[in-house]
Amino acid sequence: MSKSKSTAQTSEPVVDKDYPLDHVPLSARQSLLSLSCVLIGFTFFTPTMASGAMLGRAFPFDQLCLVIIVGSLVLGLYVSIMCYISARTGLTAVLQSRYTFGTAGAKWADIILGATQVFWYGITAEYMGDLFAKGLGLNGSGWKIFFIVFWGVVMGITAIYGVKAMSIVSYVAIPSMGALMVLVLIMAIREAGSLEAIRAIVPTEEMTFASAVTVIVGTFASGGTQAGNWGRFAKNGKHAFVAGLLGFLIGNGVMIFSGMMGGLVFGTGDLIELMLSIGITFWAILILTLNIWTTNNATAYAFGVAGSELFGKNNKNPYIIGGIIIALVISIVGIVNYFMPLLNLLGTFVPPLGGAIIGDYFFYAKGRIPKLQYVQFRAIRVAPLIGYLLGCAAAYFGGVFNVGLPALQGIAVSAVAVPVICTIFRKLGIQDEHQVAPGAEYVS
Repeated sequence: MSKSKSTAQTSEPVVDKDYPLDHVPLSARQSLLSLSCVLIGFTFFTPTMASGAMLGRAFPFDQLCLVIIVGSLVLGLYVSIMCYISARTGLTAVLQSRYTFGTAGAKWADIILGATQVFWYGITAEYMGDLFAKGLGLNGSGWKIFFIVFWGVVMGITAIYGVKAMSIVSYVAIPSMGALMVLVLIMAIREAGSLEAIRAIVPTEEMTFASAVTVIVGTFASGGTQAGNWGRFAKNGKHAFVAGLLGFLIGNGVMIFSGMMGGLVFGTGDLIELMLSIGITFWAILILTLNIWTTNNATAYAFGVAGSELFGKNNKNPYIIGGIIIALVISIVGIVNYFMPLLNLLGTFVPPLGGAIIGDYFFYAKGRIPKLQYVQFRAIRVAPLIGYLLGCAAAYFGGVFNVGLPALQGIAVSAVAVPVICTIFRKLGIQDEHQVAPGAEYVS
């Protein structure tokens, strides 16, 4: 009897308690505080300050503030809406894309969102290698590679344990990173002499307003599109929306602003060099390690759930491990050299994906979708795919010809085009919808 019971237990499939391939039940939902800490910890990301520093060398202070407000507002509202949808449905962004694009179409979302998060993990792993090698005065590429691998593995472990472990790390990291940003601002004002002196600094580089906004959106275009991975754990849509705003409007905006001050006054966004130059090595290592840890938790978690959907396995952990291995390889070969081109690419082609999901959910499905088990999904829904491509075109050509705000245009065009084209298909009798079983249970 005991032998057969043991055999039955070992034959049961591994089920991930973070529900990567299912709706999150109400019993597993988290508090607003817990969710907000995870999302703020996600956006408290030191390479974001490097993006702000690049902007700081291209605009005068007053115009920089406007750039940051507009960019953060676009990103914050976009992410908040994605979080709201995920809280209402209990689904990750990649599972939501299955409704919008079909099973095969969703694979594109898996690839573009998962792969970009792997890329980000590689960038932050290289940053950790630099931090410890420089901070401890260890010269030679061997030490840098050692710390890249060591911290890449350590930080991936907490992502495997899911949202609760990530929130615990965030509780510690957020106050320390907040103190660091205040310190950078104080240092910048002290170095310049006054706020008026900072406002009088003349830019040394050039960048268009639209490109600058695209860079801000690009810092978290991929991560923000997947913020619903954590938003789905909110108790309701309102909590998810508020947490998204706190993380991506406030958190990301403050990070960009701090980096901008460093770039404007010191001519560098490299916090490692800046903090080491003023002799606070210990605090530099401690605070930046905690900061990057919170972001890499969320990054690894994101490519883990993308891998779960891509391969149809209800366990994110193998894909977290595989993604980390790939990230460490590309980190060692110097992926950070492609940092700025990546931001522009993400700011152009990722937001229309979320725009298509928004348009399909709110304006076509009217905020009601059947549960996964009641749907026979089509391989590809052509109408939303066309809407997504139109959004990409609007964002891309807006950037090429310096017309409007490319990221916002991409979201808006996709969000509007999807329900319009779906409606046209329906009136023409073109079958482009999933089959829903009679008596299906809906989530809304």
